[in-house]
Amino acid sequence: MIKWNSLRIPVMAAPMFIVSSLDLVIASCRAGVIGSFPSANPRRPETLETWLHAIREAENETLDAGGEFAPFCVNMLASAALDKQARNQALATVRKHQAPLILTNMGDPREVVDAAHEWGGEVFHDVTTIRHAEKAVEAGVDGLMLVCAGAGGHAGTLSPFSFLPKVRRFFDGRIMLAGGIADGNGIAAALALGADIVVMGTRFIATAESGAFDDQKDMLVTSESEDVLFTDAIAGLPASFLEPSIVRAGLDPRNLPQPTGKHRPNLPEGVKPWKTVWSAGHSTGLIDDVPPVQAVVDRLADELVAARMPGEWRKTLVDNT
Repeated sequence: MIKWNSLRIPVMAAPMFIVSSLDLVIASCRAGVIGSFPSANPRRPETLETWLHAIREAENETLDAGGEFAPFCVNMLASAALDKQARNQALATVRKHQAPLILTNMGDPREVVDAAHEWGGEVFHDVTTIRHAEKAVEAGVDGLMLVCAGAGGHAGTLSPFSFLPKVRRFFDGRIMLAGGIADGNGIAAALALGADIVVMGTRFIATAESGAFDDQKDMLVTSESEDVLFTDAIAGLPASFLEPSIVRAGLDPRNLPQPTGKHRPNLPEGVKPWKTVWSAGHSTGLIDDVPPVQAVVDRLADELVAARMPGEWRKTLVDNT
């Protein structure tokens, strides 16, 4: 049984390559939001085992001290194109530690869904289109993560104001919403649309515990939403990257080399997506500091309480006239 009531606010710190460090995951869970990470971040199968053991130990220590520990989530690629032995080994490790939440993407999640349901876990699938959402629901997932326009990394192009209501017409399970959200008003808006959980990536890149490079954190603070470029040239699939990091890598953002195929960028030697060219979403324009995770969650909780609710629209209009 997943302890949803251990969440302080309905937020997940997005699973991000390199950025989602073990420290960030544990700090997020202790602060009361879902901590998540890609299964590839530990780099080796035995390190994935070490990470999951450490998360469970931190959970037990926190609970023994009388605190709360939010659920954690492991992001696993479901694509059949990946090495099956590696996928099976990762799934076996996740099964051993009974991860409460799994986020799948790029493929058919049925195998992961069947496995997770054996130990009471729930599986969400990352989607950017209506058709992908329909296919994931057909596969039996417990929830969906809708990645909308404005998200960092591999983002979608649909507005949440049309994407989420359309999905709600055929899916009544849990929905996570991602894309340009970094404050309490954004959380309130997502909940009003029908989301259950908000996913924030960019906001958690700029935290003390994240695994992002210090220069990357500083760049987030000084960049604006207009500095985010959505392009397939860096990663071989459409994704959002910071223009200043593209320039820093010696490339011209307006004249980027075209990829040679899907997942096949045509970049100069030494230029690597996520490592030397950094990702961020439109919410970079809302970020001006690099605090600890606990401070971020405290702020978000206060902002959510103070957020303008839908029923206040008439009073606001009258007061401003």
